[in-house]
Amino acid sequence: MQKFDDSATGPLSDVRILDLSRLVAGNMLTAYLADFGADVIKVERAGAGDDLRNWREGGKDIYWKVYGRNKRSIVLDLKSEAGLDDLKDLVKTAKVFVENFVPGGLEKMGLSPEVLLALNPALVIVRISGWGQTGPYSHKPGFGTLVEAMSGFAHLNGFPDRPPALPPLALADMIAGIYGAAGVLTALRTAESSGKGQVIDLSLFEPIFSVISSEAAKFKLTGEATMRSGNQSSHTAPRNVYECADGKFVALSGSMQSMALRIFETIGRPEMKEDPRFSTNDARVQHRDELDAVIAGFISLRSQEENLAIFEKASVTVGPVCSVADLMDHPFVRGREAIVELEDSDMGSVPMHNIIPRLSETPGVFRRKAPGVGEHTEEILAELRAGLSNRPEA
Repeated sequence: MQKFDDSATGPLSDVRILDLSRLVAGNMLTAYLADFGADVIKVERAGAGDDLRNWREGGKDIYWKVYGRNKRSIVLDLKSEAGLDDLKDLVKTAKVFVENFVPGGLEKMGLSPEVLLALNPALVIVRISGWGQTGPYSHKPGFGTLVEAMSGFAHLNGFPDRPPALPPLALADMIAGIYGAAGVLTALRTAESSGKGQVIDLSLFEPIFSVISSEAAKFKLTGEATMRSGNQSSHTAPRNVYECADGKFVALSGSMQSMALRIFETIGRPEMKEDPRFSTNDARVQHRDELDAVIAGFISLRSQEENLAIFEKASVTVGPVCSVADLMDHPFVRGREAIVELEDSDMGSVPMHNIIPRLSETPGVFRRKAPGVGEHTEEILAELRAGLSNRPEA
Protein backbone atom coordinates (compact mmCIF):
# COMPACT_ATOMS: atom_id res chain seq x y z
CA MET A 1 0.00 0.00 0.00
CA GLN A 2 1.26 3.46 -0.92
CA LYS A 3 0.94 6.40 1.46
CA PHE A 4 0.24 9.97 0.52
CA ASP A 5 3.03 12.48 1.09
CA ASP A 6 1.79 16.04 1.46
CA SER A 7 5.36 17.33 1.33
CA ALA A 8 5.91 15.95 -2.17
CA THR A 9 6.02 18.38 -5.09
CA GLY A 10 5.43 17.98 -8.80
CA PRO A 11 6.33 20.03 -11.87
CA LEU A 12 3.09 22.06 -11.64
CA SER A 13 3.50 22.97 -7.97
CA ASP A 14 3.36 26.69 -8.77
CA VAL A 15 0.00 26.36 -10.56
CA ARG A 16 -3.10 27.05 -8.47
CA ILE A 17 -6.38 25.92 -10.01
CA LEU A 18 -9.83 26.91 -8.80
CA ASP A 19 -12.24 24.13 -9.76
CA LEU A 20 -15.91 25.08 -9.60
CA SER A 21 -16.98 22.21 -11.86
CA ARG A 22 -19.17 19.26 -10.93
CA LEU A 23 -19.17 15.57 -11.90
CA VAL A 24 -16.74 14.14 -14.42
CA ALA A 25 -15.17 16.30 -17.14
CA GLY A 26 -13.86 19.02 -14.84
CA ASN A 27 -12.72 16.52 -12.24
CA MET A 28 -10.85 14.49 -14.86
CA LEU A 29 -9.18 17.66 -16.14
CA THR A 30 -8.08 18.83 -12.71
CA ALA A 31 -7.18 15.32 -11.51
CA TYR A 32 -4.63 15.09 -14.32
CA LEU A 33 -3.08 18.42 -13.34
CA ALA A 34 -3.27 17.70 -9.60
CA ASP A 35 -1.34 14.46 -10.13
CA PHE A 36 1.55 16.58 -11.41
CA GLY A 37 1.52 18.87 -8.42
CA ALA A 38 -0.99 21.61 -9.24
CA ASP A 39 -2.75 23.04 -6.18
CA VAL A 40 -6.33 22.20 -7.18
CA ILE A 41 -8.87 23.85 -4.89
CA LYS A 42 -12.36 22.44 -5.26
CA VAL A 43 -14.84 25.23 -4.55
CA GLU A 44 -17.91 23.44 -3.21
CA ARG A 45 -21.25 24.22 -1.69
CA ALA A 46 -21.84 23.35 1.94
CA GLY A 47 -23.30 19.94 2.69
CA ALA A 48 -23.50 18.03 -0.57
CA GLY A 49 -20.39 19.32 -2.32
CA ASP A 50 -19.49 18.01 -5.79
CA ASP A 51 -22.19 15.73 -7.20
CA LEU A 52 -19.49 13.17 -8.00
CA ARG A 53 -19.47 12.41 -4.27
CA ASN A 54 -22.95 10.93 -4.70
CA TRP A 55 -21.82 8.29 -7.20
CA ARG A 56 -21.45 5.49 -4.68
CA GLU A 57 -20.85 1.75 -4.68
CA GLY A 58 -21.48 -0.28 -1.55
CA GLY A 59 -22.13 2.96 0.28
CA LYS A 60 -18.66 4.30 -0.53
CA ASP A 61 -17.88 7.35 -2.67
CA ILE A 62 -15.32 5.48 -4.74
CA TYR A 63 -15.53 7.76 -7.79
CA TRP A 64 -14.66 10.75 -5.63
CA LYS A 65 -11.84 8.83 -3.93
CA VAL A 66 -10.24 8.23 -7.33
CA TYR A 67 -10.84 11.51 -9.19
CA GLY A 68 -10.72 13.76 -6.13
CA ARG A 69 -7.22 12.69 -5.13
CA ASN A 70 -4.48 15.29 -4.73
CA LYS A 71 -7.04 18.11 -4.34
CA ARG A 72 -8.13 20.44 -1.55
CA SER A 73 -11.72 21.46 -0.79
CA ILE A 74 -13.11 24.80 0.31
CA VAL A 75 -16.76 25.60 1.02
CA LEU A 76 -17.91 29.02 -0.17
CA ASP A 77 -21.43 30.42 -0.37
CA LEU A 78 -21.28 32.00 -3.80
CA LYS A 79 -24.76 33.45 -3.33
CA SER A 80 -23.40 35.67 -0.58
CA GLU A 81 -21.31 38.79 -0.98
CA ALA A 82 -18.69 37.45 1.44
CA GLY A 83 -18.38 34.17 -0.46
CA LEU A 84 -17.99 35.97 -3.78
CA ASP A 85 -15.39 38.29 -2.28
CA ASP A 86 -13.38 35.31 -1.03
CA LEU A 87 -13.60 33.68 -4.46
CA LYS A 88 -12.43 36.88 -6.15
CA ASP A 89 -9.48 37.09 -3.78
CA LEU A 90 -8.62 33.48 -4.63
CA VAL A 91 -8.86 34.29 -8.35
CA LYS A 92 -6.07 36.82 -7.87
CA THR A 93 -3.81 34.01 -6.59
CA ALA A 94 -4.73 31.42 -9.23
CA LYS A 95 -3.52 30.59 -12.71
CA VAL A 96 -6.51 28.53 -13.83
CA PHE A 97 -10.26 28.77 -13.24
CA VAL A 98 -12.49 25.83 -14.22
CA GLU A 99 -16.31 25.84 -14.39
CA ASN A 100 -19.08 23.85 -16.04
CA PHE A 101 -22.19 25.92 -15.48
CA VAL A 102 -24.74 26.18 -18.27
CA PRO A 103 -23.38 28.92 -20.56
CA GLY A 104 -24.27 32.26 -19.03
CA GLY A 105 -24.12 30.91 -15.49
CA LEU A 106 -20.88 32.71 -14.65
CA GLU A 107 -22.27 35.97 -16.00
CA LYS A 108 -25.38 35.66 -13.79
CA MET A 109 -23.07 35.36 -10.78
CA GLY A 110 -21.25 38.54 -11.75
CA LEU A 111 -18.15 36.51 -12.67
CA SER A 112 -17.94 36.92 -16.42
CA PRO A 113 -14.58 36.27 -18.07
CA GLU A 114 -14.13 40.03 -18.35
CA VAL A 115 -14.51 40.39 -14.57
CA LEU A 116 -12.17 37.47 -13.86
CA LEU A 117 -9.51 38.72 -16.27
CA ALA A 118 -9.72 42.20 -14.76
CA LEU A 119 -8.89 40.59 -11.41
CA ASN A 120 -6.12 38.48 -12.91
CA PRO A 121 -5.06 39.31 -16.50
CA ALA A 122 -3.02 36.10 -16.88
CA LEU A 123 -5.86 33.79 -15.77
CA VAL A 124 -6.73 30.77 -17.90
CA ILE A 125 -10.50 30.26 -17.76
CA VAL A 126 -11.88 26.84 -18.75
CA ARG A 127 -15.58 26.81 -19.58
CA ILE A 128 -16.92 23.26 -19.91
CA SER A 129 -20.34 22.64 -21.40
CA GLY A 130 -22.14 20.00 -23.39
CA TRP A 131 -22.36 21.92 -26.64
CA GLY A 132 -19.96 24.85 -26.30
CA GLN A 133 -20.31 28.53 -25.47
CA THR A 134 -21.44 29.39 -29.01
CA GLY A 135 -23.75 27.86 -31.60
CA PRO A 136 -27.47 27.00 -31.65
CA TYR A 137 -27.25 24.53 -28.75
CA SER A 138 -25.19 26.72 -26.42
CA HIS A 139 -28.21 27.46 -24.23
CA LYS A 140 -28.98 23.78 -23.63
CA PRO A 141 -27.71 21.79 -20.67
CA GLY A 142 -25.44 19.03 -21.90
CA PHE A 143 -24.88 15.62 -20.38
CA GLY A 144 -22.35 13.09 -21.63
CA THR A 145 -25.10 10.58 -22.46
CA LEU A 146 -26.72 13.01 -24.90
CA VAL A 147 -23.37 13.86 -26.44
CA GLU A 148 -22.36 10.20 -26.80
CA ALA A 149 -25.63 9.63 -28.65
CA MET A 150 -25.59 12.70 -30.90
CA SER A 151 -21.86 12.64 -31.71
CA GLY A 152 -22.14 9.44 -33.75
CA PHE A 153 -20.36 7.31 -31.17
CA ALA A 154 -23.40 5.32 -30.03
CA HIS A 155 -24.41 4.70 -33.65
CA LEU A 156 -21.05 3.03 -34.25
CA ASN A 157 -20.99 1.16 -30.95
CA GLY A 158 -22.57 -2.28 -30.62
CA PHE A 159 -23.86 -4.87 -33.03
CA PRO A 160 -25.77 -4.34 -36.30
CA ASP A 161 -28.80 -6.38 -35.21
CA ARG A 162 -29.14 -4.47 -31.93
CA PRO A 163 -29.85 -0.84 -30.98
CA PRO A 164 -26.99 1.65 -30.71
CA ALA A 165 -25.03 1.18 -27.48
CA LEU A 166 -23.91 3.90 -25.09
CA PRO A 167 -20.51 3.42 -23.44
CA PRO A 168 -20.72 1.91 -19.93
CA LEU A 169 -18.92 4.91 -18.41
CA ALA A 170 -18.74 8.69 -18.74
CA LEU A 171 -16.61 8.46 -21.86
CA ALA A 172 -17.46 11.85 -23.39
CA ASP A 173 -16.60 13.58 -20.13
CA MET A 174 -13.35 11.66 -19.69
CA ILE A 175 -12.13 12.46 -23.20
CA ALA A 176 -13.10 16.12 -22.77
CA GLY A 177 -11.21 16.23 -19.48
CA ILE A 178 -7.98 15.06 -21.09
CA TYR A 179 -8.41 17.50 -23.99
CA GLY A 180 -9.07 20.21 -21.42
CA ALA A 181 -5.87 19.44 -19.51
CA ALA A 182 -3.89 19.72 -22.75
CA GLY A 183 -5.62 23.02 -23.49
CA VAL A 184 -4.76 24.36 -20.05
CA LEU A 185 -1.09 23.49 -20.42
CA THR A 186 -1.03 25.17 -23.84
CA ALA A 187 -2.75 28.31 -22.53
CA LEU A 188 -0.47 28.43 -19.48
CA ARG A 189 2.59 28.46 -21.72
CA THR A 190 1.12 31.44 -23.57
CA ALA A 191 0.20 33.20 -20.32
CA GLU A 192 3.67 32.69 -18.88
CA SER A 193 5.36 34.19 -21.95
CA SER A 194 2.91 37.02 -22.63
CA GLY A 195 1.21 37.64 -19.29
CA LYS A 196 -2.11 37.34 -21.05
CA GLY A 197 -4.82 34.87 -20.07
CA GLN A 198 -7.64 33.56 -22.21
CA VAL A 199 -10.85 31.55 -22.25
CA ILE A 200 -10.88 27.86 -23.21
CA ASP A 201 -14.27 26.90 -24.66
CA LEU A 202 -14.43 23.13 -24.04
CA SER A 203 -17.54 21.26 -25.19
CA LEU A 204 -18.18 17.59 -24.50
CA PHE A 205 -19.34 17.05 -28.09
CA GLU A 206 -16.20 17.97 -30.02
CA PRO A 207 -13.63 15.85 -28.13
CA ILE A 208 -15.55 12.58 -28.48
CA PHE A 209 -16.39 13.42 -32.09
CA SER A 210 -12.68 13.91 -32.76
CA VAL A 211 -11.98 10.22 -32.09
CA ILE A 212 -14.43 9.16 -34.82
CA SER A 213 -14.15 12.17 -37.13
CA SER A 214 -12.64 10.09 -39.95
CA GLU A 215 -16.24 8.93 -40.39
CA ALA A 216 -17.06 12.34 -41.88
CA ALA A 217 -14.42 11.88 -44.57
CA LYS A 218 -15.66 8.37 -45.22
CA PHE A 219 -19.24 9.59 -45.59
CA LYS A 220 -18.19 12.28 -48.07
CA LEU A 221 -16.36 9.65 -50.11
CA THR A 222 -18.96 6.86 -50.01
CA GLY A 223 -22.23 8.57 -49.15
CA GLU A 224 -22.84 5.98 -46.46
CA ALA A 225 -22.63 6.13 -42.69
CA THR A 226 -20.74 3.22 -41.14
CA MET A 227 -23.02 0.70 -39.45
CA ARG A 228 -22.25 -0.97 -36.14
CA SER A 229 -20.12 -4.06 -36.60
CA GLY A 230 -19.75 -5.42 -33.08
CA ASN A 231 -16.12 -6.24 -32.38
CA GLN A 232 -15.27 -6.33 -36.05
CA SER A 233 -13.83 -3.37 -37.91
CA SER A 234 -15.23 -1.61 -40.95
CA HIS A 235 -11.77 -1.00 -42.39
CA THR A 236 -9.57 -3.91 -41.38
CA ALA A 237 -9.84 -7.69 -40.97
CA PRO A 238 -9.47 -9.92 -39.13
CA ARG A 239 -10.42 -8.17 -35.90
CA ASN A 240 -12.78 -9.68 -33.37
CA VAL A 241 -13.28 -11.30 -29.99
CA TYR A 242 -13.37 -15.09 -30.06
CA GLU A 243 -14.62 -17.60 -27.50
CA CYS A 244 -12.23 -20.29 -26.28
CA ALA A 245 -13.03 -23.87 -25.29
CA ASP A 246 -13.09 -22.93 -21.58
CA GLY A 247 -15.64 -20.14 -22.05
CA LYS A 248 -13.04 -17.39 -21.82
CA PHE A 249 -12.28 -14.99 -24.67
CA VAL A 250 -9.36 -13.63 -26.65
CA ALA A 251 -9.14 -10.57 -28.88
CA LEU A 252 -7.26 -10.76 -32.18
CA SER A 253 -6.22 -8.10 -34.64
CA GLY A 254 -4.62 -8.57 -38.03
CA SER A 255 -4.72 -4.93 -39.09
CA MET A 256 -1.32 -5.15 -40.81
CA GLN A 257 -0.95 -7.25 -43.96
CA SER A 258 2.06 -9.08 -42.56
CA MET A 259 0.17 -9.93 -39.39
CA ALA A 260 -2.86 -11.24 -41.27
CA LEU A 261 -0.61 -13.57 -43.27
CA ARG A 262 1.10 -14.70 -40.08
CA ILE A 263 -2.27 -15.56 -38.57
CA PHE A 264 -3.05 -17.84 -41.51
CA GLU A 265 0.23 -19.67 -40.98
CA THR A 266 -0.36 -19.99 -37.25
CA ILE A 267 -3.81 -21.54 -37.56
CA GLY A 268 -2.53 -24.03 -40.12
CA ARG A 269 -4.20 -22.42 -43.14
CA PRO A 270 -1.31 -21.06 -45.25
CA GLU A 271 -3.35 -21.52 -48.44
CA MET A 272 -5.53 -18.57 -47.35
CA LYS A 273 -2.66 -16.22 -48.15
CA GLU A 274 -3.25 -16.89 -51.85
CA ASP A 275 -7.06 -17.07 -51.65
CA PRO A 276 -8.44 -13.96 -53.42
CA ARG A 277 -11.06 -13.61 -50.66
CA PHE A 278 -8.37 -13.15 -48.01
CA SER A 279 -5.15 -12.11 -49.76
CA THR A 280 -5.63 -8.34 -49.27
CA ASN A 281 -7.15 -6.23 -46.54
CA ASP A 282 -9.94 -4.95 -48.81
CA ALA A 283 -10.86 -8.50 -49.72
CA ARG A 284 -10.76 -9.64 -46.11
CA VAL A 285 -13.09 -6.83 -45.05
CA GLN A 286 -15.55 -7.90 -47.77
CA HIS A 287 -15.38 -11.53 -46.61
CA ARG A 288 -14.82 -10.95 -42.91
CA ASP A 289 -17.63 -13.26 -41.77
CA GLU A 290 -16.11 -16.18 -43.68
CA LEU A 291 -12.69 -15.28 -42.32
CA ASP A 292 -14.02 -15.06 -38.77
CA ALA A 293 -15.63 -18.47 -39.03
CA VAL A 294 -12.24 -20.03 -39.85
CA ILE A 295 -10.40 -18.26 -37.02
CA ALA A 296 -13.21 -18.88 -34.54
CA GLY A 297 -13.13 -22.55 -35.38
CA PHE A 298 -9.46 -22.79 -34.54
CA ILE A 299 -9.73 -20.82 -31.30
CA SER A 300 -12.86 -22.61 -30.07
CA LEU A 301 -10.99 -25.93 -29.84
CA ARG A 302 -8.46 -24.64 -27.31
CA SER A 303 -8.51 -22.97 -23.89
CA GLN A 304 -7.62 -19.33 -23.50
CA GLU A 305 -4.23 -20.27 -22.06
CA GLU A 306 -3.51 -22.64 -24.95
CA ASN A 307 -4.53 -20.07 -27.55
CA LEU A 308 -2.42 -17.35 -25.96
CA ALA A 309 0.60 -19.65 -25.88
CA ILE A 310 0.22 -20.63 -29.55
CA PHE A 311 -0.25 -17.08 -30.83
CA GLU A 312 2.40 -15.58 -28.58
CA LYS A 313 4.96 -18.11 -29.80
CA ALA A 314 4.16 -17.04 -33.35
CA SER A 315 4.27 -13.32 -32.41
CA VAL A 316 0.65 -12.87 -33.39
CA THR A 317 -1.29 -9.95 -31.90
CA VAL A 318 -3.75 -11.77 -29.65
CA GLY A 319 -4.59 -10.93 -26.06
CA PRO A 320 -7.00 -12.03 -23.33
CA VAL A 321 -10.32 -10.33 -22.62
CA CYS A 322 -10.04 -9.36 -18.94
CA SER A 323 -12.42 -8.05 -16.35
CA VAL A 324 -11.09 -5.83 -13.59
CA ALA A 325 -11.17 -8.94 -11.40
CA ASP A 326 -8.63 -10.52 -13.75
CA LEU A 327 -6.46 -7.41 -13.64
CA MET A 328 -6.15 -7.04 -9.87
CA ASP A 329 -3.43 -9.69 -9.66
CA HIS A 330 -2.39 -9.80 -13.32
CA PRO A 331 1.39 -10.07 -13.83
CA PHE A 332 1.44 -7.21 -16.33
CA VAL A 333 -0.53 -4.90 -14.05
CA ARG A 334 1.63 -5.86 -11.07
CA GLY A 335 4.89 -5.52 -12.98
CA ARG A 336 3.94 -2.23 -14.60
CA GLU A 337 2.26 -0.95 -11.40
CA ALA A 338 -0.68 0.18 -13.51
CA ILE A 339 -2.92 -0.12 -10.45
CA VAL A 340 -1.77 1.30 -7.13
CA GLU A 341 -3.25 0.78 -3.67
CA LEU A 342 -3.48 4.12 -1.89
CA GLU A 343 -4.15 4.48 1.81
CA ASP A 344 -7.71 5.30 2.81
CA SER A 345 -9.13 5.79 6.30
CA ASP A 346 -12.55 4.58 5.16
CA MET A 347 -11.65 1.44 3.20
CA GLY A 348 -8.13 0.78 4.42
CA SER A 349 -6.82 1.25 0.90
CA VAL A 350 -8.28 2.04 -2.50
CA PRO A 351 -6.98 0.57 -5.76
CA MET A 352 -6.89 3.07 -8.60
CA HIS A 353 -4.93 4.01 -11.71
CA ASN A 354 -1.34 5.11 -11.34
CA ILE A 355 -0.24 8.56 -12.47
CA ILE A 356 -0.06 8.78 -16.26
CA PRO A 357 1.87 9.50 -18.35
CA ARG A 358 5.18 8.70 -16.68
CA LEU A 359 7.72 11.51 -16.82
CA SER A 360 11.31 10.43 -16.29
CA GLU A 361 12.59 13.65 -14.70
CA THR A 362 9.50 15.35 -13.21
CA PRO A 363 7.03 12.59 -12.32
CA GLY A 364 3.67 13.13 -10.72
CA VAL A 365 3.13 12.56 -7.00
CA PHE A 366 0.49 11.29 -4.59
CA ARG A 367 0.16 14.12 -2.08
CA ARG A 368 -3.26 13.81 -0.50
CA LYS A 369 -6.37 11.67 -0.46
CA ALA A 370 -9.62 13.03 -1.90
CA PRO A 371 -10.85 15.66 0.57
CA GLY A 372 -14.03 15.83 2.56
CA VAL A 373 -16.42 18.67 1.73
CA GLY A 374 -14.76 21.86 2.91
CA GLU A 375 -11.91 19.97 4.60
CA HIS A 376 -9.41 22.70 3.76
CA THR A 377 -11.64 25.77 4.08
CA GLU A 378 -9.89 27.23 7.13
CA GLU A 379 -6.44 26.33 5.78
CA ILE A 380 -7.03 27.98 2.40
CA LEU A 381 -8.67 31.09 3.84
CA ALA A 382 -5.80 31.46 6.32
CA GLU A 383 -3.31 31.28 3.45
CA LEU A 384 -5.38 33.83 1.56
CA ARG A 385 -5.56 36.27 4.48
CA ALA A 386 -1.84 35.91 5.11
CA GLY A 387 -1.08 36.57 1.45
CA LEU A 388 -3.31 39.66 1.38
CA SER A 389 -1.78 41.08 4.54
CA ASN A 390 1.73 40.60 3.17
CA ARG A 391 1.04 42.66 0.05
CA PRO A 392 2.98 45.95 -0.10
CA GLU A 393 -0.22 47.94 -0.64
CA ALA A 394 -1.94 46.39 2.38
